[in-house]
Amino acid sequence: MSGTCYRCFKAREACLCPYIRELDTGVKFVILIHPHEARLMRTGTGRIAHLSLGESELIQGVDFTENERLAQLLSDESYYPVLLYPGESARTTSDPAFRESLGSRRLLVIILDGTWAEAKKMLKFSKNLQALPRLSFNRGYRTHFVFKREPSPDAISTIESCYYLIKELGEIGVADTTGVENLMSVFERMVKFQLDCEYERRRLDAPERVALSQLKINRFSALNKT
Repeated sequence: MSGTCYRCFKAREACLCPYIRELDTGVKFVILIHPHEARLMRTGTGRIAHLSLGESELIQGVDFTENERLAQLLSDESYYPVLLYPGESARTTSDPAFRESLGSRRLLVIILDGTWAEAKKMLKFSKNLQALPRLSFNRGYRTHFVFKREPSPDAISTIESCYYLIKELGEIGVADTTGVENLMSVFERMVKFQLDCEYERRRLDAPERVALSQLKINRFSALNKT
């Protein structure tokens, strides 16, 4: 089987669509994806998160200052918009001030999808994003994305960010966590496929590097047991 699935943008043999279940969390997610990240369909997770989160939106760009759709969402008074991004001013879901600011409005979470350098660039150019209150996690998490090199172990992928945030929001009654484990199971299926392909490729073409692929597989298995 060859070709590409134009829904999840994975290779046909790696298509994740049969395993994706749309979730109704009660939270509105808007994923702002950098053009470079949008081209990395093989390893990117933003689109998979988008397909999994009901009513979510995926918007591509670098400078969103004058993006009409984002402007519409940010001006909608029924939403309480936040940027999921670390910083000294970032609140966590356990902060009483966050819950007080949210009130009866629906939470609108803006996520920057790209490398850290790309995310910083998007934030630097987008004046409307700079003005948003920031939200961060209550606790630290380690990525399961062992196939992709991250700047640090606590730099997690977009789909992992959505998963952990929904879990934390569920603890304070802001999000419905029903079926949320499917987010991680789809992600882990994608990572396992990539690791298996790398192992097989190295077994055939670069046997001296097979041990490195096996180490990644072992690390991935250990993470899934914790």
